[in-house]
Amino acid sequence: MIKKVLIANRGEIALRVMRSCREMGIRTVAVFSEADRTSHHVMYADEAYLIGPAIARESYLNIEKVIETAKRCKADAIHPGYGFLSENADFARRCKEEGIIFIGPAAETMEAMGDKIAARKRMIAAGVPVVPGTEQPLQSAEEAVRICNEIGYPVMLKASMGGGGKGMRLIHSEDEVVEAYNTARSESMSSFGDDTVYLEKFVEEPHHIEFQILGDNHGNVIHLFDRECSVQRRNQKIVEESPSPFLTPELRQEMGEKAVAAARAVNYSGAGTIEFLVDKNRDFYFLEMNTRLQVEHPITEEVVGVDLVKEQIRIANNEVLHLKQEELFQRGHAIECRICAEDTENNFMPSPGIIKQLTEPNGIG
Repeated sequence: MIKKVLIANRGEIALRVMRSCREMGIRTVAVFSEADRTSHHVMYADEAYLIGPAIARESYLNIEKVIETAKRCKADAIHPGYGFLSENADFARRCKEEGIIFIGPAAETMEAMGDKIAARKRMIAAGVPVVPGTEQPLQSAEEAVRICNEIGYPVMLKASMGGGGKGMRLIHSEDEVVEAYNTARSESMSSFGDDTVYLEKFVEEPHHIEFQILGDNHGNVIHLFDRECSVQRRNQKIVEESPSPFLTPELRQEMGEKAVAAARAVNYSGAGTIEFLVDKNRDFYFLEMNTRLQVEHPITEEVVGVDLVKEQIRIANNEVLHLKQEELFQRGHAIECRICAEDTENNFMPSPGIIKQLTEPNGIG
């Protein structure tokens, strides 16, 4: 039984997890770097522990320090939030070795879906449509040129272990292939420690639509409908909304069924997201799976009326999923916008600074 949870994160998501824990009567433990000593999540938690200097790799990304702190405070479970260690299979494995519950999927599931090439193969076997492309890693620039010519331009070159737009290159013609291949591999190696890349046919005029799923340890899987994430810049989501205005009821049902099939294919347990590309003809293709809570998860909570963090904790507690697919429906509409600190006069370069005034919306509605 989970009675105390360490949140291995900071900021908004740490507070988000703590609020659900507090409502469930579960004690919370914050961890913080020296730079975050006075952060809100530190004050809000029942207990708080310093885990290192400001540099993330020496604090929030230091697996052994997080594990050591969890053992010291006698936490039953660790919630990783999103980012940092949330999709780190080694971290999930270390938690299991130390007898600490990891609130998320098994390490093996993370590895299966984190490798984009392996995930494509699993989806094909499960009957989930995928974008035409390679099923094996590219071995050379020459092979990349040959396959690009076979698939037809434009094509997308992707890092197998990639995410967040890193290691991706859109290729329009044969003379762009070699440079794209070399730079994508280099970027992938520096970002993920792996330079494996593969090719997919580029879907033109696509909609990026994801489905929220929940699975328990007893074989039950449901989806909590869709989120439209097509408004992006530099492969980063800017605006998300639910439900998607692009989907018909019939397409929404079919995509939901395929999302559940995708999760079942890897015996998924916990909260996750199946991402699809939908072309202008409303044909859809599996893109990837995120084996964690998404930044944009609150818009699903708003329209479906389910607290996803509480469901994560119940699943980690080995409880049977109490939600039934036929009892879930979308009500109303929710939109999330990401505010980016950028310099509009310098090609929108990142421009962080001090927020001098913040006025929250108030009033009726």
